[in-house]
Amino acid sequence: MSKYTNGNNHYNVDGIESIARSPYLNQGTTAPHSLRNALHTSGLLPSAVESEDQQKKRALAQLRSKGTDLEKYIFLAWLRNTNIRLFYRIVISELEEITPLIYTPTVGTACLEYSHISPFLAPPGVPDGLYLSLNDLPNLTQIIRNYRPYPYDNSLTPQIAVITDGSRILGLGDLGVNGMGIPVGKLQLYVAAAGIDPRRTLPITLDLGTNNEKNLNDEFYLGIRKKRVDDDQFYSFVDAVIKSLIKVYPELLIQFEDFSSEHAFDLLTKYRDNTFCFNDDIQGTGAVILSGFINAVKLVEKDIHPTKHRLLFFGAGSAGVGVAKQLLEFFKVEHGMSEEEAKRLVWLVDTKGLVTKDRGDNLAKHKIYFARDDNEGCQFKTLEDVIEYVKPTALVGLSSTGGVFNEKIIKRMAELNKNPIIFPLSNPMVNAECTYEDAMKGTDNRVIFASGTAFPAYTIPETGKTKYPGQGNNMYIFPGLGLGAILAKPKAITDRQIYESASALATSLTEEEKSLELLYPVVSRIRHVSAQVAAAVIVETVSEGLARDKQIIEMVQNDIEVLKTRKGKEWDNLVKFVQENMWDPECEKFFNTEEVLGKSKM
Repeated sequence: MSKYTNGNNHYNVDGIESIARSPYLNQGTTAPHSLRNALHTSGLLPSAVESEDQQKKRALAQLRSKGTDLEKYIFLAWLRNTNIRLFYRIVISELEEITPLIYTPTVGTACLEYSHISPFLAPPGVPDGLYLSLNDLPNLTQIIRNYRPYPYDNSLTPQIAVITDGSRILGLGDLGVNGMGIPVGKLQLYVAAAGIDPRRTLPITLDLGTNNEKNLNDEFYLGIRKKRVDDDQFYSFVDAVIKSLIKVYPELLIQFEDFSSEHAFDLLTKYRDNTFCFNDDIQGTGAVILSGFINAVKLVEKDIHPTKHRLLFFGAGSAGVGVAKQLLEFFKVEHGMSEEEAKRLVWLVDTKGLVTKDRGDNLAKHKIYFARDDNEGCQFKTLEDVIEYVKPTALVGLSSTGGVFNEKIIKRMAELNKNPIIFPLSNPMVNAECTYEDAMKGTDNRVIFASGTAFPAYTIPETGKTKYPGQGNNMYIFPGLGLGAILAKPKAITDRQIYESASALATSLTEEEKSLELLYPVVSRIRHVSAQVAAAVIVETVSEGLARDKQIIEMVQNDIEVLKTRKGKEWDNLVKFVQENMWDPECEKFFNTEEVLGKSKM
């Protein structure tokens, strides 16, 4: 084995090269000459040694010079795969600018083009994620073990995997392996928003074919060129993948993402009680909308009692039903309603109209729970007809049908309610059921609004007052939920843990944010908000007796009742503990190159 001598130190050359080429340890132009000498890279960079601020300024200038958001996505992906520390410095400090570029809405465009751009997102040998296909079935365990983006330190095993099969990407449908952009993007938000160590994240795409003819006919498509497998093969393969993941990484948290509605519900039902997992489309989306709804209810409670709301959902897929089920928890937990009483506050509308038990079609399993049986034989085919029948206080869109909440519908909601609650939640922006401007104009500026995608603020022409839309972005929930679960290591993610994450988000607003009638905190506070969400999840896991981390149990169990109030020094100390366990690109302890070099000594 070849050696490199520097003074009295003898280094393994292979080890030095892996460090020098590591996207994690790479300092680029900020590397001092002493480090360049130690890594045997002197002469491979211009002689200047820059400050971190200079390096960041150059990268931002390059980013902002790009002509399209897709070009910016490609640039940021390359930066992440070559200089992780610089990438996350930029993401965290410029969160409002960068988040839409690395996730929604730009990730939708990136997924549509993924097979075309994938070879240009990372240097050779740096994987963007792990692809598993039916062809890999005999070797799944070994392939999972082979995924080592940072081979110089094998002690750091993944803590969280985000896994998709690309069958229902955002509102774009079946994109096959092009869906890899979703787990990659989600895990970037776990790092930026909750401080999960990027070395401990695992993006996975299952390649089980695609029914998208455009993909199948695209000469550049990188996935298996055949139709999707049947359900028997699908469930068998997913089961094999889950078993292999747990075998290799027994404490791994698994997040299911963007599976087709039927598969999403079935997988969650199958694994939720015996596997450390959750589904962000169903539970995360439900929790973040629940949080916004809790605050919306507070804003209108002087005009309508919480238990008198009528909630109309336009869109009855996994996200729509998931949100509806989460909202039931609010009425049950906070207002003592039975499940049946709470369920009666919800109406679903799909492409065929109001979802009823006697509609005459075979309802998908996940729709049956909310199917109405009090319609007295009447069927309502259009959204307008259903609104007249239900007279909703809140209209929630998860239909992926852009502009469907038209002027007529918005105005009717304003006629029915002093402050109508309108949540057009579909992504990306082109699929949003209405815009914030449309909602403000159609309700004489009285709307209580939250969307799934970011909309600009609206200035009321008559008064000059600026109003800010809420964005029910899952980023407010899943990073903190995941961090709290990783720290506490519960046996399972329960409905009550999901509820507490939503409740903690709702109560995280500052007095200034409340005065602006915001439904969600400003995104620049996301790391502190995630710490509060994580702390609430930790408290609940211990309260349920599901936490397995001894340090967490000892820290929390004697102060459970006090911690549940989310006030006082005990709560502040727990939040501080969570923050101290967050990875931070500004913290030198995570980038001790000298220590890593020491491991390469012969």
